[in-house]
Amino acid sequence: MEGAALWQGTALAGILFWIVSSSYLGVTRKLRSFLQPWVSHHVETGIPIILQIQSHRLGFLDVFFSGLSCVVSVPFYTAFLPLLFWTGHGKLARQMTLLMAFCDYFGNCVKDVVSAPRPASPPVRRVTATKDEEDNALEYGLPSSHTLNTVCLSGKELYLLHYILIHTQIQVAYVNFIGLALACLLVALIGLGRIYLGMHSLVDVLGGLFLGLGILALWLTVDEYIDSFVVSGQNVTSFWAALSFLLLFAYPTPELPTPSFEYHTAFNGVALGIVAGLQQTYHQFHHDSVPRLFSPELTIPVFVGRMLLGIPTILVVKFCSKALAKWTLPVVSNTLGIPIKSTAYIPTLKGSFKAKNTDKLKQGGYLQKLFSQHEAFDVDTGIRFLQYAGLAWSVVDLVPSLFSYLSL
Repeated sequence: MEGAALWQGTALAGILFWIVSSSYLGVTRKLRSFLQPWVSHHVETGIPIILQIQSHRLGFLDVFFSGLSCVVSVPFYTAFLPLLFWTGHGKLARQMTLLMAFCDYFGNCVKDVVSAPRPASPPVRRVTATKDEEDNALEYGLPSSHTLNTVCLSGKELYLLHYILIHTQIQVAYVNFIGLALACLLVALIGLGRIYLGMHSLVDVLGGLFLGLGILALWLTVDEYIDSFVVSGQNVTSFWAALSFLLLFAYPTPELPTPSFEYHTAFNGVALGIVAGLQQTYHQFHHDSVPRLFSPELTIPVFVGRMLLGIPTILVVKFCSKALAKWTLPVVSNTLGIPIKSTAYIPTLKGSFKAKNTDKLKQGGYLQKLFSQHEAFDVDTGIRFLQYAGLAWSVVDLVPSLFSYLSL
């Protein structure tokens, strides 16, 4: 018990020290001044390559690469991961969720530290077929998040593919070869697609590829330790809550506001909700002996019933969590004397705090927000964090409880 508290306290203290020291030393600004010119130069000089690729323009390719980008996007994985929990693959699902949260945080940190532009449009033709792609275009370029996330999650996806192919009676001797070939093909197509759509330059895609390989290699060495801590460690929920809070402040300040911090806040909340829920229900619903999809205990019709019950339930919980956070956070902030503002969620708080920097919207990681008397906290960050934490908690706690009650 004492050993666990010691390393947890040391880890949190180390992050806090980094927040303070990096803010006073201007680490983000110094790194940006060193990296941004180099990356921007390669983005600009890489435009002829993009134009060459886009010269083979076909309507089919527009649809194909746009659809492929949606399939490997953060919203897709956000919808896919709850279903994976409900198939009985609890270990794979929680490891993929935490890996996704780590990839999202690290990738967006690099984006906002470097603050390098995307390829100029025009002359590059930029295809944004969905609202998600329009939001992505507002972020900085390096690294390509789609490429990074695809590389990182490919290791876990290979395990899932292995399981599916075995249960569809494809010869085991070919499983590893098929999985590796499909993973490499997917990464290559994603990288090519991001360039073809005008969303990234070659340096962005290569940056995402190499960062993804590095993160995946690191993750594969620690994933079992992290999983063991999540399901059977001590002080897990309190430690993860403190870690999530500090990570909001450890996030770097970009050159200009982007949606990247919003994405991190959401997945930060998801990670906390998953961890907190697993601590309560692991031995009931998520241990290694639970029925899995394609087994006699969990057939396709039963799984469809789970989806029809589970998806509406988590959406309702998300709505209720947001409403509750919108009501409680302003009350708590006012009680503690913390100045707050809202950029989107609470109309009565929009522009209510008089400060010179109120145009810096939806951003986190500013140490001065913690100490300055002339800067307000954006309460939307807390609302977004709590709503996604509530959604994730319902995925692993509330919904499986309903499944158990209804014998699904």
